[in-house]
Amino acid sequence: MMDKQETAKKTIFSGIQPSGTLTIGNYIGALRHFPELQETYNCIYCIVDEHAITVRQNPADLRRRCLELAAVYLASGIDPEKCIIYCQSHVSAHAELAWILNCFTYMGELQRMTQFKDKAAKHADNINAGLFTYPVLMAADILLYQADAVPVGADQKQHLEITRDIAQRFNSIYGDVFTVPEPLITKVGSRVMSLQDPTRKMSKSDPEECFISLLDEPDAVRRKIKRAMTDSDGEIRFDPENKPGVSNLLSIISTLTGEDMETICGEMAGKGYGDLKNRTSDAVIAALEPLQSEYKRLIADKQYLLDTLLSGAEKANSIAIRTLRKVQKKIGFAPRSLK
Repeated sequence: MMDKQETAKKTIFSGIQPSGTLTIGNYIGALRHFPELQETYNCIYCIVDEHAITVRQNPADLRRRCLELAAVYLASGIDPEKCIIYCQSHVSAHAELAWILNCFTYMGELQRMTQFKDKAAKHADNINAGLFTYPVLMAADILLYQADAVPVGADQKQHLEITRDIAQRFNSIYGDVFTVPEPLITKVGSRVMSLQDPTRKMSKSDPEECFISLLDEPDAVRRKIKRAMTDSDGEIRFDPENKPGVSNLLSIISTLTGEDMETICGEMAGKGYGDLKNRTSDAVIAALEPLQSEYKRLIADKQYLLDTLLSGAEKANSIAIRTLRKVQKKIGFAPRSLK
């Protein structure tokens, strides 16, 4: 349970699927901010394994990736004494609330969701109901904990809108049951683009050469960045519209080192793209080294990781169940006790 001082803080909820490989984009856009957020917010970090099964998973791989993601979370600086970190499937209230919220969500809203269209196109042989209704489960994830904010990139803000719509619709019928969450937009410049198509955001679902994994060894980092798409004019300047590849590399350097863009471009003036790629590689390798070192230590102790997740699930459940019981009472489900 959270103490009185903690309950005065606002609550943040964030979930990541244990599927694919987390990228440098996930680190820049989200993970590196988590340690500072835990000092000023009640932070709830969920490994959303129920979302992951909208696409067929190998059971052994899914179990392994849940522990690996827990290790990445902790290696990034998340303190399980200050935050709650747990697996979604360990708290049954997620699925229970999702069913109730399904009955307050309209088909048209779900049909407009771009992720459903994208995933349906990629997995045409498995267009299942879960793939269609996943935004409702996402809403349940957030609303269970009365989250005040959800960290999202500026391009992901629309993904939170359906949660807000569902919460407001339910509240308009039954009173102020849910906190309507706001987006917590990550810092400008945190969007990392694909190495091979710098007009698109870097994604862990893309071919391996398009992204840098958080666990890539230095040689792999250098190889991928060396092959990154740039352009033919040879000038190093920050111009995302006309020079997306070069600008992506410059943005990575600036974000990871804290140097301003003007200084970096001035230092790189007159140099070639090979120099730019070497400097980008150096910045990425230096940033990832502490995380990778701590990850290797943590992943060797799987019992500790599992114990941390189970302890987190107990804390999460104690919060979630209060919201679920309130919702069940509001909609008229039979009481569990006459006392």
